[in-house]
Amino acid sequence: MDTEQRKIAVAVRDDLETWQRLNVAAFVTSGIGTAFPDLVGEPYVDASGVGYLRKLGLPVLVYAGDGPGLRRAFDRALGRGLAVSVYTDDLFATRDDVENRAAVEAVATADLVVAGFSVVGAARQVDKVFDKLRLHP
Repeated sequence: MDTEQRKIAVAVRDDLETWQRLNVAAFVTSGIGTAFPDLVGEPYVDASGVGYLRKLGLPVLVYAGDGPGLRRAFDRALGRGLAVSVYTDDLFATRDDVENRAAVEAVATADLVVAGFSVVGAARQVDKVFDKLRLHP
């Protein structure tokens, strides 16, 4: 599947504080570049020769929804076999990646309280996952 056929999307729960929404979106998006290095473009360089980090080569659509709406979309993403990065409410109380992974591992999938998640996959499949959510304002 080439990059033109894929789509990246993020969903955040709309009852979170603004800083939490931004943190969740950044956190779950970071997993995509590591899992799919072919989606990462070349380094940026400005006219002065200063180099900048590589970024994802596809736009990232950001959606928002209430808890039940996010849960529905999350379950649909898993059910369609899409690559998913998750952020749960428990992660707001952790301090590092080791604690983050332990917090997720301690809770069954059906019991995760999803604050946000990202997916990458075939554009049509991603659209079906997010069909009931709205683009983040």
